[in-house]
Amino acid sequence: MPTARERLSWLLRPAGGGLYLVSTGKREQQALQRRFYAADTEEDVTHAFELTLDRIKDANVVVLGIPSDVGAGFRRGANLGPQAIRTQLLADDPDWAPHCERRGILDVGDVFVVPQLLSDEMLAPSQLASAREALYPDLPPELRAQQPVSPLSIAEHALGLMLEINPNLKPFILGGDHSCAWPVVKALHARGRRFCIVQPDAHTDLMPQRLGIEICFATWSYHANELLGRQGRMIQVGVRASQRPKDHWEETLDVRQLWADEILRSPNAALERTLALVKETKLPVYFSNDIDGTDSRFADACGTPEPDGLDVTWVRELISRLGRECGLVGGDVMEVAPLLGMDGGAGTVKVAATYARDTLDALAR
Repeated sequence: MPTARERLSWLLRPAGGGLYLVSTGKREQQALQRRFYAADTEEDVTHAFELTLDRIKDANVVVLGIPSDVGAGFRRGANLGPQAIRTQLLADDPDWAPHCERRGILDVGDVFVVPQLLSDEMLAPSQLASAREALYPDLPPELRAQQPVSPLSIAEHALGLMLEINPNLKPFILGGDHSCAWPVVKALHARGRRFCIVQPDAHTDLMPQRLGIEICFATWSYHANELLGRQGRMIQVGVRASQRPKDHWEETLDVRQLWADEILRSPNAALERTLALVKETKLPVYFSNDIDGTDSRFADACGTPEPDGLDVTWVRELISRLGRECGLVGGDVMEVAPLLGMDGGAGTVKVAATYARDTLDALAR
């Protein structure tokens, strides 16, 4: 029987390698990988990546890219988020990799993404078989038939294997559209972790289904809230684009919300209120950070940018206080779509990298 470590190597690719590229964009992908792994050749990249997987058992935090925007809605492009954020982290700190290693933070690469797939539950048996043959050609048929093929399913499976290797591990995800948070929450919960969710977001994402689809960017929070048992364990901040008023969501789904206008009127009071809501749960936090929760002046490179949102300083203080006072079990940065920004995405990516560093600092405490 293959070990968890061996099975992981079937599911993941080196950082930046989750995007399937054969010509356009391939050079940029390879340049990131060689810089990231301090490697000269593709073989060196692969070797360094395999050594990284060997260190999961000793890590405190793992960084995983899920470069999928299949679960998005209006504007696509969040599949480029993980690569752009990693590139920015290296630009801000050329010693980023050794800095992470000293703190027990391990980048385990990317989930490999077939860009037309989202979740295995949505696929016919014939499509599952065809995708498995394409993704796992070297595996014996009996093992190939057990493997996931869609990004959300691969992510859930890979995170489950990592938590099997190291039950105390804290995941940090680079998305991807916001549906990519669902497999993380599901994997943590399946391993017995109990937590609440703090979600900066312009939208509620609380639809039970959208156009007949159960899990996507607009529904994941609904299903996460149900999985956690409601009871105020879903705390959303920065909401300002909703077809229903705040009272509807709080009364029907037992979520807690601080809308953007409340926060902008009294930022300090709103920060204290958010922390109080978390402390009422007596649980640590999964911090799921949709970049559109931040005002579009600072973060317009996303699928659904919205004005009148959160200030970057406020979000950063929230991350810091949650880390110090409540503790984090995991986190993410979602919906960064670099090519959609007015400035080529540079400002948004820089904000996202800042959030990533802050959240990793909080996780590594």
